[in-house]
Amino acid sequence: MDHRNTTQTHGTGTPAAATPGGQRRVLVVEDDPTITEAIAVRLRAEGFQVRTAGDGPAAVEAAEAWQPDLLVLDVMLPGFDGLEVCRRVQARRPVPVLMLTARDDETDMLVGLGVGADDYMTKPFSMRELVARVHVLLRRVERAALAVASPRSGTLRLGELEIDHAQRRVRVAGKDVHLTPTEFDLLVCLANSPRAVLSREQLLAEVWDWADASGTRTVDSHIKALRRKIGAERIRTVHGVGYALEAPAPASDWA
Repeated sequence: MDHRNTTQTHGTGTPAAATPGGQRRVLVVEDDPTITEAIAVRLRAEGFQVRTAGDGPAAVEAAEAWQPDLLVLDVMLPGFDGLEVCRRVQARRPVPVLMLTARDDETDMLVGLGVGADDYMTKPFSMRELVARVHVLLRRVERAALAVASPRSGTLRLGELEIDHAQRRVRVAGKDVHLTPTEFDLLVCLANSPRAVLSREQLLAEVWDWADASGTRTVDSHIKALRRKIGAERIRTVHGVGYALEAPAPASDWA
């Protein structure tokens, strides 16, 4: 079967809002039919509804029509690439994106995070880890929704950096800074203990809900993306340990 211009449906194919629990919708965008089928089969076994698309235009069309809860998105695609897919999909409706790349190139990863991807995996990857990351991304979305519904009050101010927890907004020197959900959660985790050094493993556990040290490079890439947006000088690297958010003394509390 040619996967490039078709989509496959498991369960209902009617466009709808996000479905609860195990019936979450995942759109798999990959032009290799073998990889596509392997991912789709595994995710369906986990209880997800799955559709697939094999090129950029088909992916954008499927995302618009089907309103998935998450995208598993390859970078290299016919038509236009996964970065452009991510840009177009995020412009219409924010949705968590797990990007797949065949190149272990940090520049590609940072570009992907910069256009709105929440996480990435380098091929070849284990299906067990892919499923784990999908679950983690969806749990983060659920936690964010709960935070908006029951927001903690106030804004944290650390010098020119302001973090509005209720609205999930960040400002630097009075200007809004757009962060992905993952970047926001990472910043809040660091801001909750300003100037304290948090290890990569701590950040991985708190933000990604993982206990697997193999993901520490993911932390490093997200830190680099976050630095580009809020200023490199605001996050200090402690080599061999982790990261700390710099703050004026004394540090402000959540107001």
